[in-house]
Amino acid sequence: MAFVDADKGNYTRYFDRCPTLVRPGGLILFDNTLWDGRVADPDARDEETRAIRALNDRLPGDRRMTLSSVQIGDG
Repeated sequence: MAFVDADKGNYTRYFDRCPTLVRPGGLILFDNTLWDGRVADPDARDEETRAIRALNDRLPGDRRMTLSSVQIGDG
């Protein structure tokens, strides 16, 4: 299992690396993927929000992954 709650600007880089570090069938968890709703706010254009959006846009296209979302707190 990998739990990513690091600098948001590098979330896609962590995503690129995680499948080589986690065994098949393992879990890769990203914290703050909803970013307290900012990912859905078109006026939110800060670097961290854009990076989380980029990860969220990329995840569904990766056939190696099965996605699930659990909203707890700010997501």
